[in-house]
Amino acid sequence: MELLRLTTAGSVDDGKSTLIGRLLYDSKSIFEDQMEALERSSDITGEGQVNLANLTDGLRAEREQGITIDVAYRYFATPRRKFIIADTPGHIQYTRNMVTGASNANLAIILIDARHGVIEQTRRHAYIASLLRIPHVVICINKMDLVNFSQERYDEIRQTFEAFSTHLQIKDITCIPISALKGDNVVIRSEQTPWYQGPTLLAYLEELHISNDRNLHDPRFPVQYVIRPQTDEHHDFRGYAGQISGGIFKTGDEIVILPSNTKSKIKEIYTYDGSLDEAFAPMSVTLQLEDDIDISRGDMFASPNNLPHVNQYIDVMVCWTDEQPMQVGKKYFIKHTTKNVPCLIKDLEFKVDIKTFNRETETTSLDLNEIGRVSLMTTIPLTYDAYSRNRFTGGLIIIDPLTNKTVGSGLICEPHKETPPIEKKYDDYII
Repeated sequence: MELLRLTTAGSVDDGKSTLIGRLLYDSKSIFEDQMEALERSSDITGEGQVNLANLTDGLRAEREQGITIDVAYRYFATPRRKFIIADTPGHIQYTRNMVTGASNANLAIILIDARHGVIEQTRRHAYIASLLRIPHVVICINKMDLVNFSQERYDEIRQTFEAFSTHLQIKDITCIPISALKGDNVVIRSEQTPWYQGPTLLAYLEELHISNDRNLHDPRFPVQYVIRPQTDEHHDFRGYAGQISGGIFKTGDEIVILPSNTKSKIKEIYTYDGSLDEAFAPMSVTLQLEDDIDISRGDMFASPNNLPHVNQYIDVMVCWTDEQPMQVGKKYFIKHTTKNVPCLIKDLEFKVDIKTFNRETETTSLDLNEIGRVSLMTTIPLTYDAYSRNRFTGGLIIIDPLTNKTVGSGLICEPHKETPPIEKKYDDYII
């Protein structure tokens, strides 16, 4: 079955964990031992109902404070589709956790408290969803039971968000009135909202078409591992294993290996279940070439007629995730696809004010959870696409070489036309 990855977002106490618990409970995806553990947790609401939020809020601090702190993943399936749900925190100081949970999502569920409407944190999470190019966004206007299922209140919030979202790059936005606590319009259609004619949340998730969201136009294959069995049966076998990041590869296709610009043809395509005539993103395969070429981890296969960018100067939108601020002139490592490369922070072009979306140009550092556009220079050329075109070859993480901590998440921008050519000497920048 097709897999849908989704993430929740919203402010504190908007009901993200309760919604996921309700989805699991009403779709009968909770095992008996999980239900017994919920009942034993003694977190019973005033109406005698089990606190479904505890299905995802497993940390003691989360249960004591009634908030989500860390990203929690839950897996469930219906007869029509499999799901992976990331429950992310709503606090401002945990914005980095929200970025982590949303980085691979096909869809984001943004919850809005019907009593409070669109607030700053709603705008922040919507902006991050747009920045991460999440193709589909569902606006769940929650706690409708606390506003007497008012259609006027629902329409007011929906129109406010739609007006605000014109500044964002989100292709598909859907609004659903729900009550996660009561279960209205989550799995079962509510009798309290006869004025709403759209699908329930689960019905929408099951029917959402996501196959066109994949990039099948730009063939990209980062090499993860070189396979040399050196056995009697496969004495001369040399294969290149990895996950296809974009496009379609077929046996007989001519490819170019970057950054060496060496050309060859695909001889065979292997998977765990046997050989194939063609493979496409995001399949994990092993490719065998017709020629013996010096290829190692971090190299990339592409089509000669459709090449990615190759440069050591890269502009990146960065969400900083470390308590120590990012500083211009400091050296880091970046991990991009299957390659680790030293880099230098050359410039901070601007920082984004999440409240107004204005750009602050008079700044030289990014603090925890701040977002800005950064210019990097790597010690060797990087093979990449813009994140807006390919989320796999356009995404990277920044690592502190001293602590080995992930300190930033980066989305590669379209290169400037005046981007300098690749330098041939890197001695001054080697870490």
